Amino acid sequence: MLKRLFTLVPAVVVGMFAVVGSALAEGYVARSKPWQMWLQEPMSPSAVMVHDLNVLLLAIEVAIVIFVLAIMVYCVIRFSEKNNPTPSKTTHHTLLEVAWTGIPIVILALIAIPSLKTLYFADHTPDAEMTLKVMGNQWYWSYSYPDHGDLEFDSVFVPDEELKEGQPRLLTVDNPVVLPAETNVRLLLSSNDVIHNWAIPSLAVKLDTTPGRTNETWVHINQPGDYYGMCSELCGVNHGYMPIHIKALPKAEFAAWLVKAKKEFSSNETEENPVRLAKAVVQ
Repeated sequence: MLKRLFTLVPAVVVGMFAVVGSALAEGYVARSKPWQMWLQEPMSPSAVMVHDLNVLLLAIEVAIVIFVLAIMVYCVIRFSEKNNPTPSKTTHHTLLEVAWTGIPIVILALIAIPSLKTLYFADHTPDAEMTLKVMGNQWYWSYSYPDHGDLEFDSVFVPDEELKEGQPRLLTVDNPVVLPAETNVRLLLSSNDVIHNWAIPSLAVKLDTTPGRTNETWVHINQPGDYYGMCSELCGVNHGYMPIHIKALPKAEFAAWLVKAKKEFSSNETEENPVRLAKAVVQ
């Protein structure tokens, strides 16, 4: 029996590592899931800070709700007609008034410090290794890589009838934006027409693309995988058909993709915008 057990355990361990290795090989997928009730898993330093701040705020809110509920229950019981037949005529209580003014100030300070720290961290681009320019259009995205020979292409929504096996509905595009994982990427965002919003929940990136203005943020993707988001600013009749798909690759694979992409998209430079726009209009 022991001999069989010692034979079986290594086989199970090897099988587990094989499953995990297979999952990692397929790549991480960051998107909302059916019946999901919490934030997506944070996959960038900014997202981790936002996630931790959200947990802190939730704890403070729960504590406040429990405290207020306890006071209400106490008041209902302690000052009922049965327990308190002769009501107090007190109109002012200095200590109580100081407390209900000072305690909220302390709570706001406790919230403000990590909030401002997170806001500054997400806004400040630390030692950017490359730049990605994002341009919003009605109703598709345009991406350019100014550090890599001004590589540029459009990313257009793929309608349901053109989806392939395994491609998520309303999140699939013809050309995902490809970025290297574990790299500080500066993001410059603007728009050619109206205000859009480039939002990737798992990376804590959510910034307006405004005509005539360039907004800046940054992202550091923790691991290779597929990261999905959508336009989060009402921008017209096809607002719901502006998905975002980031394909994060290891740095070596990203370099190989750049060589291929420069050849692929250079042949499409003469393609007219009305043709691209027609692909984005949902029938």
